[in-house]
Amino acid sequence: MPALISLFLIAGVLFFVIAVIGILRLPDFYTRMHAASKCDTLGLMLILVAIILYTLQDITLANLLTSIKLLAILVFVFVASPTAAHSITESALINGVKPWTREDRSP
Repeated sequence: MPALISLFLIAGVLFFVIAVIGILRLPDFYTRMHAASKCDTLGLMLILVAIILYTLQDITLANLLTSIKLLAILVFVFVASPTAAHSITESALINGVKPWTREDRSP
């Protein structure tokens, strides 16, 4: 079980690192927002799964309730994060933020 928990934690942190690299390296707001929302959501979900597995190693009523609360947070993040990212990018498009094109490249 500790190996599985470690695997989920490492995978979650790896997705957070990928999100940071995407935010720093991608050319415009929309691609940065895509990298941030997708990778952060998956990274957080993997870390929450690792924490749930960690709390369920010793099954008590308190640990079971903690795992249920963490599962509720996981479901909320799964629904809210992509919805918030979509709303933010739609607002940027309405307010005139132009998407990157190949012509915007500097030589």
